[in-house]
Amino acid sequence: MNLIEKIGLTALHRVDPERAHRLALMSMKAGLVPLPGVHSTPALATHLAGLDLPNPVGLAAGYDKNAEVVDALTQAGFGWVEVGAITPRPQPGNPKPRMFRLPEDRAVINRFGFNNDGMEAARDRLKKRNRQRPVPVGLNLGANKDSGDRARDYVTVLEGCADVVDFVTVNVSSPNTEKLRDLQGAAALTALLKGVMAARDGQEKLLPIFLKIAPDLNDDEIAEIAGVARETGIDGIIATNTTLDREGLKSASRNEKGGLSGVPLFEKSTRVLAKLSRELDGALPLVGVGGIASPEDAYAKIKAGATAVQLYSALAYQGLSLTTDIAKGLETLLSHDGHAHVSDAVATDRDRWL
Repeated sequence: MNLIEKIGLTALHRVDPERAHRLALMSMKAGLVPLPGVHSTPALATHLAGLDLPNPVGLAAGYDKNAEVVDALTQAGFGWVEVGAITPRPQPGNPKPRMFRLPEDRAVINRFGFNNDGMEAARDRLKKRNRQRPVPVGLNLGANKDSGDRARDYVTVLEGCADVVDFVTVNVSSPNTEKLRDLQGAAALTALLKGVMAARDGQEKLLPIFLKIAPDLNDDEIAEIAGVARETGIDGIIATNTTLDREGLKSASRNEKGGLSGVPLFEKSTRVLAKLSRELDGALPLVGVGGIASPEDAYAKIKAGATAVQLYSALAYQGLSLTTDIAKGLETLLSHDGHAHVSDAVATDRDRWL
């Protein structure tokens, strides 16, 4: 972290976290944030479900909910960027305050509730992005809180935005929309994904479809989701979203309702990732998310079964420079273990987490 970044983070941590995030986006939009560019080498170039990533370090959904700073983010060191979640209609989300820092735990709790400007606004912004950059940009699909047909909402957003993104993620794992996680059950999930896949197949270009799952799943539920993934033919799974678990937390805001992300999520999400990797045995690629705050964390996810990784919460504590630090650190770790390419390390230490 450079001095300017350190000063900026210190100032942002003196205001409400949601307002601080808004200020960070505004600064990025105004060109006030130094952007290091994308670190890419042959060892890090990653093929993920038909996508060519300059490096495997991605930005998770939630940071740029409304696709406001996409062009800046594709120059911020990420090998791929996911925006959203986006719902068909705009919605305000849950009442404020709804985001809480847990500094002693290096964590964040949020209960946003899919607050976003809606599909049309996101589409207009994504349509204007610079398509010449090598960083794929995807969209996290969500459902409106008051929707009478949430499965249809995912299809609506896909059909509305398919031509302006490079991949989409079906988000059925946010804990902040009532009963949304019910869609992870086998029958409901199969029907939802078949609808999304059929809509995808009707588009001019074949978008990779990812499914984002919760970390609060037991072994039977993980096996069930793996079976659904095979049956429906989706392109990959993102493991995982935020957790409802509060075990071991120390910070004053530890009992706030919402999804917990950051360092305390690392072990739980990595265990789910490893178990999913065992169930699928290479049938489709996995993305490791949850608690990544260092090159070693990202490498552990890869060795547990991830082809690529995503981060978000650690940026609130370590700044955007963390992205490049992780990419460069991965190179060093790969070289130390004698791997010529990042794909050589995938699932090499999976059993540690089982």
